[in-house]
Amino acid sequence: MTIGYKILTTEQADALRGDQFAGAPADARDGYIHLSTAAQVTETLDKHFAGQTGLWLAMVDLALCGEALRWEVSRGGLLFPHLYGAFDMALVVALAPVERGADGGVVLPKL
Repeated sequence: MTIGYKILTTEQADALRGDQFAGAPADARDGYIHLSTAAQVTETLDKHFAGQTGLWLAMVDLALCGEALRWEVSRGGLLFPHLYGAFDMALVVALAPVERGADGGVVLPKL
């Protein structure tokens, strides 16, 4: 299983649980749902969510995204998973509060 990660505010996580999440403001602006790989999620958190608390991490089974998933060049020339379709709980295999390890990196939830 290939996993992608979506960082959410508490309000966004609540909307996702209710199948009413239309995306974060950056998603609406860009026309797709921004996701990160395990290797990218800490940098994404540091760059776009610095100083925020009450954040959640949704683990997405990328195989369930089908043709709506595209790998596109983004920050630093790296390929990021972008979802051009509905993002709902049917894609999410785990949803957990964001936690950091002793090294400062994001601790990924266990399946």
